[in-house]
Amino acid sequence: MPTLKDVIAVLDEMYNPRWADSWDAVGTVVGDPDAEVSSVLFAVDPVQAVADQAVALGVDLIVTHHPLYLKGVTSVAATTPKGRVVHTLASNGIALHTCHTNADSPKFGVSESMALALGLIDVRPLEDDLESTLDSWTVYVPHEAADRVAAAMHAAGAGQIGNYDLAQFRSQGDGSFRPLEGANPAIGGVGAVEWVPETKLELVAPAHLREDVRAAMRAAHPYEEVAHTVTEQAPAASGRGSGRIGTLPQAISLREFAHHVQQALPSHSGATRIAGDLERRIETVALCGGSGDFLLGAASARGADVYVTSDRRHHPVSEHQEEPNACAIVDVPHWSAEATWLPVVARELANRLGGTVNTHVSDIVTDPWSLTLTQGAPA
Repeated sequence: MPTLKDVIAVLDEMYNPRWADSWDAVGTVVGDPDAEVSSVLFAVDPVQAVADQAVALGVDLIVTHHPLYLKGVTSVAATTPKGRVVHTLASNGIALHTCHTNADSPKFGVSESMALALGLIDVRPLEDDLESTLDSWTVYVPHEAADRVAAAMHAAGAGQIGNYDLAQFRSQGDGSFRPLEGANPAIGGVGAVEWVPETKLELVAPAHLREDVRAAMRAAHPYEEVAHTVTEQAPAASGRGSGRIGTLPQAISLREFAHHVQQALPSHSGATRIAGDLERRIETVALCGGSGDFLLGAASARGADVYVTSDRRHHPVSEHQEEPNACAIVDVPHWSAEATWLPVVARELANRLGGTVNTHVSDIVTDPWSLTLTQGAPA
């Protein structure tokens, strides 16, 4: 049976914590890493009703999209709603783990899950996440120390390219230097020009390991001042991205599409709001699970007929509609958009763990809105 740290390792492969926004708080909130996990409950919000459901189901872990705490706290006393959640979980041996903005952009993430729920085809990121994943390293080292320096850099994480590791390139030449006053040269003396047969080592390493690789290189190198360069490679598409864009199997009116969206998303009591000509033909659909103000311009620029997201505000929508070639907007409840992720992550986690854990998707609607009142005839 897997332990909590085993399950979290798989979740971190799917939703790397490094992908989270800087303001976010993702990861494990409650739980013993060595505790065994036989069942997992997935929910959007870590509220008391979900904690009580976890106790009733006898699960060992809750995975939520929204964090319990976004800011640091000085107390988790049960005198507050969030403190009561912590005490309920801890007293029943239930862990809590959050995948928030790190689960928005990747495969099996929130926006992709929403696109699948809406039946879109040819789905791809609306806005690619670019990242410089690799640094190119060049290090000059005396021949006799080349093996030692290369091994140290490899041990620190350099030299992996895709499914290959320990990669490097070597060439030979002669290097010169003149130690100045205050230097403590490993070769030669102060004031004298020294020529040394050297090896030029070339390797790649993940950018986030830059200082680890540099420290390993310096520790293994015989020189007190190491001639080396680090060049950050040009950003490339990461395979992740904000939002999604795809197409419907066949074009329909905005009115029909809005009803389709309402029916396709998990049941809720919130409003599905539409901005645009209700008879407009809709084929290319852009979307963002959760609050997606920041991608409205990208949706129009990519030629979307409609943009589906949540938490749209009056003024940005009004100004958007005045723009030429503006796409229509369908605004859906935040909870229902993100709840599409729950069965997707539950299924994928179970598959990756070889069926060694049981998964449950919470049926508790944690959308805070309980009723929507409208004026006028229904669309």
